Amino acid sequence: MKQAFLLSALAAFALAAPRPQDETEEPATPETPEPESPTSDIQCAAVPSPWPSYQGYPVQSSLPDPFVPPIYMTIDGSDGTSTADLMAGKGKNRISTPEEWYQCQKPQLMEMLQEYQFGYYPDHSEETVEATRTGNNLAISVTAGGKTGSFAATVQLPSGTGPFPVVIAIGGMKNQPYLQAGIAVAEFNYMAVAADSNAKSGAFWQIYGDRDIGVLTAWAWGFHRVLDAINQTVSEIDATRVGVTGCSRLGKGALAASLFDERITLSMPMSSGVQGFGPYRYFTLSGQGENLDNSKQGAGWWSNSRLGEFVGHHENLPFDAHTIAAAIAPRAIVADQGVGDQFVNSKGSSTVIYPAAQVVYDFLGASDKLAIAIRQGGHCDMSGYDNVLPYVRHILQDEPLTRDYHDLGSYGSALAEAFPWSATAPKVAA
Repeated sequence: MKQAFLLSALAAFALAAPRPQDETEEPATPETPEPESPTSDIQCAAVPSPWPSYQGYPVQSSLPDPFVPPIYMTIDGSDGTSTADLMAGKGKNRISTPEEWYQCQKPQLMEMLQEYQFGYYPDHSEETVEATRTGNNLAISVTAGGKTGSFAATVQLPSGTGPFPVVIAIGGMKNQPYLQAGIAVAEFNYMAVAADSNAKSGAFWQIYGDRDIGVLTAWAWGFHRVLDAINQTVSEIDATRVGVTGCSRLGKGALAASLFDERITLSMPMSSGVQGFGPYRYFTLSGQGENLDNSKQGAGWWSNSRLGEFVGHHENLPFDAHTIAAAIAPRAIVADQGVGDQFVNSKGSSTVIYPAAQVVYDFLGASDKLAIAIRQGGHCDMSGYDNVLPYVRHILQDEPLTRDYHDLGSYGSALAEAFPWSATAPKVAA
C-alpha cells in the first residue's frame, strides 16, 4: 500500500544558524541529539560573510586545526596569528568544550564543508516522500517545489523475525556474510538518483537541477530517501541501526550520506580517497595519488563549483578529510583501506586522516566510534566487506570486538607532523 508522508525537519535535519546563499539554499546541519549547555552561556563566533576564495586563507602544509572557528582561519580574521601558530594549535578563540563543539563548531564546520565542497543540502522539511513496497522492492517518489523525482530500491532480509539492523549500499557489496550475521542489506541504483557525470539527470536533479550541488551530495540524498522508505514500509528493519557503504567514488558518497543525516549510525567508506576519507594534503604518501587537481579535473561534478577555486591551491583549503569525519563525530565510521591501493592513498588515509580525526573523537568521549580497517589487496576488493564486518556488528549489534580497529598494521604509526595542533588539543575532564 502506498504511504505518503512528510518528514519534519526535526526528524532528520535541523538548519544551522542561516547564512543563506539565496532564497533556496541554507546551510544544513544534521539534527544533533547530544546534550547542549544553555545558549546564554556560549557565544558562537560569526561565520565568514562572504566566505572568501582561496586567497583569503593562509597556506597550511599540515592539516587545519578543527578546533579553530572558521572565521579565525581566514587571513582577515586571524588578527595577526601567524600561520605557524595556527598550524601548531595556537589559533585565536579555539573552542575548548564539547558544548562549544556541538553548539558552535560543528554547525560552522558543516556550513564550511557545504560552501567549499558539497554544496548546500536541500531543506528536507520542504519534501514529501511517497514509498510503495512490493515484496522486497521499494518504489520511492520525492516531491518538492512542485517537482518530482522517482527511483527504486531493494531490500534483502536475513532469516528470522527481526527487527534487523540494515546496511544501505550503492554499487554492490558482499551481501551474504551480512545476511548470515543478521544484518539486512538495502541497495539502490545511484545512477537513477544522479548520473556520474555533469549531465544532471536522475531523480535528484529532476527536483534540484538549478542548484550548485555535488553529485556526492545527490547520492547522499538518495541514501536518506531510501532510509525514509525503509522507516515507513519495512517493519522488519530497525531504522535506528543503520550503516551506509560504497566503494571508491561511491565510498565518498557514503561518507557524505553520514555527514548530512544523524539517523545514520555507521559510515563504511571503502577505498574512498580524496573527497572521502583521503587527504587533500599528503597525497603522495602511497607513491601515486588521487588529489584535488586530478579529481576535480576528471570528475568535477562530484563537488560543487567552489572547490574548483582551490585547484592548484589545495594547501589553502581551510579543511581536509579529517574535518568531514570530525563533523560526523561522535557517530561511527570505519574506513576500509587496502595496502595495495596506491591511487586513493591508503597510507595517507590511515596515517594522516584517521589519527587526526581520532583527536576529535577522543575529545568528544567517543574513541571507539572511529575505526580503520587495513587489509591486503587493492582497490574495492570485496574482501573489504569481511574486513569491516566485525566492527559493523560491534556498532549495529553490540557484539564485542575481538580485533583492534585502531591498529595501523604495516603502516606502523601515525604521521604526527601532519596534525601538530593535536599536542595542544582540548581535553575532556575525566
